[in-house]
Amino acid sequence: MSRTASLDPPLQRSSDIRLQSFSVAYDYPVAFTADAFGPDNRCLVDVLARREVDKRHRTAVFIDDGVISAMPDLAARIARYAAVHGRHIELIDAPIPVAGGETCKNDPETVPRLLATLSKLAVDRHSFAIAIGGGAVLDAVGYAAAIFHRGVRHVRFPTTVLSQCDSGVGVKNAVNSLGLKNLLGTFAPPWAIVNDSDFIDSLPAREKRAGMAEAVKVALIRDRDFFGWLENNAAALARFSSPHLDRLIRDSAELHMRQIRLGGDPFEAGSARPLDFGHWSAHKLEYLSGNAVNHGEAVAIGVALDTRYSVIAGLLDEGEDERILHLLKQLGFTLWHGALKLKDAQGRLALQQGLADFREHLGGELTVTLLAGIGRGVEVHEMDEGLIGRCIAWLEARA
Repeated sequence: MSRTASLDPPLQRSSDIRLQSFSVAYDYPVAFTADAFGPDNRCLVDVLARREVDKRHRTAVFIDDGVISAMPDLAARIARYAAVHGRHIELIDAPIPVAGGETCKNDPETVPRLLATLSKLAVDRHSFAIAIGGGAVLDAVGYAAAIFHRGVRHVRFPTTVLSQCDSGVGVKNAVNSLGLKNLLGTFAPPWAIVNDSDFIDSLPAREKRAGMAEAVKVALIRDRDFFGWLENNAAALARFSSPHLDRLIRDSAELHMRQIRLGGDPFEAGSARPLDFGHWSAHKLEYLSGNAVNHGEAVAIGVALDTRYSVIAGLLDEGEDERILHLLKQLGFTLWHGALKLKDAQGRLALQQGLADFREHLGGELTVTLLAGIGRGVEVHEMDEGLIGRCIAWLEARA
């Protein structure tokens, strides 16, 4: 045997794997107030200074242009507030308007413009970017704040029912891209959230109604008693009674916050989106309708669709779908749009693509929340196209 042949095989380097593990505790206040920019209201001052009391906080303010139209004196009120509380607040510049609604999330120039403004104003990681507006503006400004300098302090002032009771109190920020809802975004908890009821009072009826869909949604999957309260107070809510809207917003916001706090997956690392009942079709319907159907209206339709699916799939008792449909109609929702019947190039329901988009957004196994009872959601991992078609026909028959 040759010397070469007698040698042992060359040694292989072994891998040296070291597990790095740490945890970060997040906390942020959610304040419920009225007239937040009244000179005597310390809510904003207190949330800005909650960790650094003796400091003048540099602050840039971005405002939804729809809010500016509804409240033309808002910029002046903010300036007066900053002057009164000048020991704690330095307003870097006049408030900056941002186009509201899905326009700002669909426009690819929105985020670059926001980043350019933050840079021009020299906003740093100890400064504040305050966003005042509906969920779309909060999403866009929040995303820009989260990626600028790897994250600057962000305060949200949700101004719609939908954003005060749902998206505005959460930890997600995103804009739309490549035809997909919320494709680009971050999980970035805000510094604070201020829910000011004065903004709700100034909303048009359509916007007040739209946000109620998210309250119905979260009641259906999390709280039977809250759903009963919505049923019992539907008439007052339909005429936009301020005390009833305040209660709807607080209870819904608390249910959403409880999920983030106790649900075990605040940054959605898994495949489930437990609070997104009715949303797989809602997101697609918004796109298919060219945003003629707004988010809340699409959620109401999506909730009705998935409620009926829950019944015909044997998960939910017969008749509960009619009960839920009745509540949504009492609140003033139209539960039909022709885009539900659109077909793709292969002749399949275009809406069905919403399931693929929904799965792709988180990856892993498709996970959709349906109903096993009023107040009790259940996760499933497939939905039948034929049954979805039957649900659409059921909705059309009741339009």
